Amino acid sequence: MKTVIFDLDGTLADTSGDLIAAANHCFRVMGHGDVLCMNADAGVALRGGRMMLGTGLRRLDLFDTAVVDQYYPVLLEAYGQAISVHTRMYDGALDAVERLRAAGYGVGICTNKPEGLAEQLMRDLGARDAFGALVGADTLPVRKPNPDPLRETVRRLGGDQAQTLLVGDSDTDHNTARAAGVPSVLVTFGPSGEDMAALEPDALLHDYAALDQVVRALIG
Repeated sequence: MKTVIFDLDGTLADTSGDLIAAANHCFRVMGHGDVLCMNADAGVALRGGRMMLGTGLRRLDLFDTAVVDQYYPVLLEAYGQAISVHTRMYDGALDAVERLRAAGYGVGICTNKPEGLAEQLMRDLGARDAFGALVGADTLPVRKPNPDPLRETVRRLGGDQAQTLLVGDSDTDHNTARAAGVPSVLVTFGPSGEDMAALEPDALLHDYAALDQVVRALIG
């Protein structure tokens, strides 16, 4: 079976608002107030919790890896308690997924969000049943850009590793696809969209309405 694997944050859904809210909760606990901005720091948010904490601490001239490690669990707890307040699926994403399923493709999610939080978020958004498999940052001992999580997602779908592509929004996704020897499709509508062309992926996706055509061109 041919398979299409999706990243989650910044690819299927804009999760930046809830991620930033969780990071700012940490900064308030530290006594600094809100440090990250909902709009300006959306790209930072989609690089993960540790990146948000590190970025904020650097702005305060207080960066310390021990503080990042200390507050990362606090961030995850806060995020889990308000994971879908601001988050929205990108326009047309679920429609595109349903078209792929109807055409016989296997579809799954391979994310660097912890698996439990990814499952929770997709259930909250009413979208979990659209995907046949979900592999998170802690499902395996390794995470993207190691190719094993992508391969595991395909395996759980019963898919063909040689007829797979990865849809993502970052150099991490691009490098994961390259390591796995499969095509990469990078979306341009996320916070870092203007930087995607420089990575020279196999295709750029400007709108989910065009995904079907892109998939057929790359894996048939």
